[in-house]
Amino acid sequence: MQRRKTHPPLTPPPQAVAFCEGARALPVRGVRGGNDYSVDDWVADEVPVALEYNGISHAVMLATPLDLADFALGFSLSEGILSDASELYGVEEEASELGITLHLSVAAGAFARLKERRRSMTGRTGCGLCGTESLAHVARTLPPLPSMAETGPLDRAAIARAMSQFCELQTLQQATGAVHAAAWCSAGGEVRWLREDVGRHNALDKLIGALALNGVNAAQGFIAVTSRASFEMVQKTAAAGVPLLAAVSAPTSFAVTTAERAGLTLVGFARQQDLVVYCRPERLGWGPLGVHSLNKAIPHAH
Repeated sequence: MQRRKTHPPLTPPPQAVAFCEGARALPVRGVRGGNDYSVDDWVADEVPVALEYNGISHAVMLATPLDLADFALGFSLSEGILSDASELYGVEEEASELGITLHLSVAAGAFARLKERRRSMTGRTGCGLCGTESLAHVARTLPPLPSMAETGPLDRAAIARAMSQFCELQTLQQATGAVHAAAWCSAGGEVRWLREDVGRHNALDKLIGALALNGVNAAQGFIAVTSRASFEMVQKTAAAGVPLLAAVSAPTSFAVTTAERAGLTLVGFARQQDLVVYCRPERLGWGPLGVHSLNKAIPHAH
């Protein structure tokens, strides 16, 4: 699950690979092993994507223009704009020279809630907090996660199994080396749904939207991501009702605090057979954590 790009060969790639959705081929020159080469290389697409709710502009994100219907629904759910997928009546996509606008038609109740906490959020790539008007939205109440009695314990080996599948399933990452992925995995560690994007938050929103659109009981599995576990990633996972988030990199302290408050099991440094659990280890068969000490060495490589 390491984020590595397959370097182009010293000769041009076969012309049979004529299209990569979500990327474009650009001519490049390079040096490898002391040898010059010239080749067409795949570069991930990134465009401004605006979200409008009932005709009112709400946010502009920089995103990969793939799975945008998933993105529209997932963003709306994870940001608390919609309480349920049924509140989204439709999405229309409009492309222009400036970018893409997603016109969302939502229920009156959802639109009223949106107007109550209106924010202007012109973000960097997947910027999750840009323009938030109040701290209350940052620490908003999240729906309760299912208990272990409802979901059962999770085998730690399932996380390793899921992580081992990432490389071959990340087709856009293999081509470009520039995107993140978020995946929903079964309790047995099988990757069932995966979405990619240049922004880690966007990839997760696309995944959440895909799960909702397809009626997946997300609580019966876990989410794995190829990024760090930031606060926003934890909040979005909990908002989707998923009880465990596994990330290939580290969490932040705010992410750990948020996960603990939400009752979410947070796993970092999930690589091959290794992992570090930062809160709620009971879901993985361990006892509860004691008081954290920042002076103790943690046995993982950054």
